[in-house]
Amino acid sequence: MNQSELFEWSALTDRGRVRSKNEDHLSVDAEIGTFVLADGMGGHRGGEVASAIAVNTVLEHLKLQLPQLTPGSIDENLGYSGESLAAREAVIQANLKIFNAARQQPQYEGMGTTLVVAVFYLDRLSIAHVGDSRLYRVRQGQLEQLTSDHTMRQELVDRGFYTEQEARSMVQRNLVTRALGVDASVAVDIQEELVLPGDLYALCSDGLYDMLDEEIIARSLVGCSDLQHCTQELIDLANSSGGKDNISLILVRPSTDGAPQRRPWYRRIAGWFR
Repeated sequence: MNQSELFEWSALTDRGRVRSKNEDHLSVDAEIGTFVLADGMGGHRGGEVASAIAVNTVLEHLKLQLPQLTPGSIDENLGYSGESLAAREAVIQANLKIFNAARQQPQYEGMGTTLVVAVFYLDRLSIAHVGDSRLYRVRQGQLEQLTSDHTMRQELVDRGFYTEQEARSMVQRNLVTRALGVDASVAVDIQEELVLPGDLYALCSDGLYDMLDEEIIARSLVGCSDLQHCTQELIDLANSSGGKDNISLILVRPSTDGAPQRRPWYRRIAGWFR
């Protein structure tokens, strides 16, 4: 388990038991409160190239942009925090990089990736995502999916054609309706959440939740004290259930020590020189 003044976190990715390579990519920069996970797709290494471009581009952009922001400041015209808008712009840039790379290198034609980004600041969380990689939250003993999958199944449920239960048996889960790199532009979902003491957040690829019922995921995460142990346990359970895809998971527990007064590292440093 990794620990800092602001976070406890653990991250792990596994090839699974069926795939010959791992096309997932994840990265953490706890100093800027940013956690990123991508699930690539495409032949001839295309998926792993796309997911790496996505994660690296997002982190590079946010490392430059977040220090320039007043934490939690709201754009009056758009109604979102600067952190949310920076995350969305980072994903848009990643999409364009993947799209252009595929056009310039024919062997990567058709590559793409899903992506979920979590940015923590003050007592807030900004989420940006495209595709069906998910972000869950455990709060007061309850597991909740915060993101909504960009899949044909979810779209049919949202439009009322099927119930959740019917869709599970009638519609293939992983027909993704939105991904990075497919077109020159992409619609990025952003949302903002209040972070409360004791919250635990989980970013994961579909290789985890396709193999495990949410009851099993909840059983591992509710009351989890050792994040590294819980991460490994869920990866092992997904493999034991078939491991049909790459499996990736990031667990994040923000510090509860004066959470509303937390400031990013770059703001704390600036304060030393005032």
